[in-house]
Amino acid sequence: MPLHLIKLAVGCDSVKELKGWVAERMKVAKKKGLPQRHVHVTRMTPKRIDEILNGGSLYWVIRGEIAAREKIVAIEPFRDRDGIGRCRLVMQPKVIAVSPRPMRPFQGWRYLKEDAVPPDLTKTSASALAEMPEPMRRELRELGLL
Repeated sequence: MPLHLIKLAVGCDSVKELKGWVAERMKVAKKKGLPQRHVHVTRMTPKRIDEILNGGSLYWVIRGEIAAREKIVAIEPFRDRDGIGRCRLVMQPKVIAVSPRPMRPFQGWRYLKEDAVPPDLTKTSASALAEMPEPMRRELRELGLL
């Protein structure tokens, strides 16, 4: 059973914007001849690496909701120029929208067990919700209608 991570997407307002960020990073990497992988650097290194690499994803919290995920393909601890330990979370550059679920703010990342992850949001599983603009969906959720 895979273990997942969850992290705030600070400064990001929508899944569409997150997809745009990742696409832009891939475009720059391609121009530089670098591998097509999305890397997020964090300070703390997860201790349960084997469980995460067994199919885990990084779930992104956007504007107070778990909203998207990216599959984690590698975890690379390293030291920065100042000798401080850091960690690269290497992900497939494909952002997958998930069924939105409210989440309070927190610092850093947290483990997320398989039984607590929201399902992927696909056109076959929730077509009306998947096609709805995010601001409208958020407003309906805040009104208690979703």
